[in-house]
Amino acid sequence: MTWLSQLFTKPKPVIGVVHLLPLPGSPRWEGSLAQVFARAEQEATALATGGVDGLIIENFHDVPFTKGPVDPAVVSAMSLAVKRVRQLVDLPIGVNVLRNDANSALAIASCTGASFIRVNVLTGVTITDQGLIEGCAYELLRYRRHLGSDVQILADVSVKHGTPLAPVSLVQQAQETVERGLADGLIISGPMTGSPPLVSDLQIIHRLNPEVPVFIGSGASAENIGQLLPWCDGVIVSTSLKRNGKGFQTIDPIRVERFVESVRHLVNPPMKPAEVP
Repeated sequence: MTWLSQLFTKPKPVIGVVHLLPLPGSPRWEGSLAQVFARAEQEATALATGGVDGLIIENFHDVPFTKGPVDPAVVSAMSLAVKRVRQLVDLPIGVNVLRNDANSALAIASCTGASFIRVNVLTGVTITDQGLIEGCAYELLRYRRHLGSDVQILADVSVKHGTPLAPVSLVQQAQETVERGLADGLIISGPMTGSPPLVSDLQIIHRLNPEVPVFIGSGASAENIGQLLPWCDGVIVSTSLKRNGKGFQTIDPIRVERFVESVRHLVNPPMKPAEVP
């Protein structure tokens, strides 16, 4: 787990998500990149001030998503957003280009100095609302080699809003994602955005290969993190940090501080006063 400890200064890092406003070409695009950047900077600042250990930037509001490559304008806009956030906060940053444009995510990360990417479907075939999405490990790993990049690849196992085409066990999916997809880390989520993974799933994957970091990818909150944290190496969190816990709202600084404090308390519990004989 060398890369994880090198990238993050604290154990079990909390990675907050910056949801970019609709980007050029998406149905809800409002015509102002300045507005997109201002919102990204606002959310990044709120997350960093609240104590998160890293950020991931994604085109969350570009629904409906494409299952293939995104428009070049999206790549350009996201590159500019990542660059501006990197200039604003001194934290490791990741990139996720939805729904599964891993090559664009890698290109953005490599050119902006971001540290990692999230890939929804690295191996296998998944049924999604975008249709069938095939794993992209072959192209992505060769592209990373071609770029000479050291960006880390965090891959979802049984990604949310998706169902494996074949009835493959979670263990087999995880093994193939690491051994045949060469993922640097695994992400375990619930079935939908805002839904936590099953503790039993986390336990299975966490024990499978101790050298590969396992991240919670959705549904973590200050209320349930105590049950989830022992079985992961880090947390990607978004919905529970928004105002009123709603995904379309802005980041709530109070919720950020509360969540981070909950994690810190679990990782480093306060010492009990010595008993007096």
